[in-house]
Amino acid sequence: MSENRSGPGSTVAAIVGGHQAPGKRLTGERPLEGVTPDSLLALHAAGYRTVIERLGKGTMLDVGCGQGFESARFLADDRVVVGADYSADAVGAARQRWGRSGLQVARMNALALGFAEASFDWACSSHLIEHFEEPEGHVRELARVLSDEGTAFFLTPNAPADFENPFHIHLFEPAELQRLLERSFHDVTVQGLDAVPHVKADFTARRVKANKVLKLDVLDIRHRIPLSWYIGIYTRILPLAYKVIARGDSGGLTGITADDFFVTDDLDPTTMVLFATASRPRRPV
Repeated sequence: MSENRSGPGSTVAAIVGGHQAPGKRLTGERPLEGVTPDSLLALHAAGYRTVIERLGKGTMLDVGCGQGFESARFLADDRVVVGADYSADAVGAARQRWGRSGLQVARMNALALGFAEASFDWACSSHLIEHFEEPEGHVRELARVLSDEGTAFFLTPNAPADFENPFHIHLFEPAELQRLLERSFHDVTVQGLDAVPHVKADFTARRVKANKVLKLDVLDIRHRIPLSWYIGIYTRILPLAYKVIARGDSGGLTGITADDFFVTDDLDPTTMVLFATASRPRRPV
């Protein structure tokens, strides 16, 4: 299950109230070092590495920065990095751990960022866009705060390959993501982030186990109750479920690392993550 964080303008954030604790409680909303399965942490790390490989100097915004351990990787002598997240707890943890390293962090709504137009040269939205009922607002906001020649990077689960997660409100297939981004950017390329066979098999095996658990809900009650109820149940059951279907998969025990993932132009329903590069924001006339 892809684990990350949303902004306060989303339905999910309104439900949880923006107060997810940044400790070691696994909820399915955001990754936690030492708790989230190695394969998922490695997937996120590979996504950030892919962005870093395409960055230049200038100002960088990481929206949905969580605890900042991924955002800190963007830091460089010729780059100013700012992280933004809706959770006060996560922002506090990021500041405490990475502030002295140079990471600047602010608590903000990803749909209404408190930055002036054209404030940044680069922006990253990693596993965030799927958390919004109306993701176009998030895309427009990133386009607004980017310079005229700026570039935003989007990572989001490929809809057919994603695990069920109530925090994932709007999943994308490549063509839909391309169309969405082209409404706010002149230049858009959608690629994939995939894994070597044995890692992909690991994800598939865990998905099969998870689906067996979901089939116990024979009346599909989880999709009939209010989303807030489903999230409440999910966040309590997930740690228990991981002990059953992902025992021994965290803490570096599996040996799975970011090196097991790669960027590809060959997209199919099994491609794990969509990786989009969007440059030159369109400005309102």
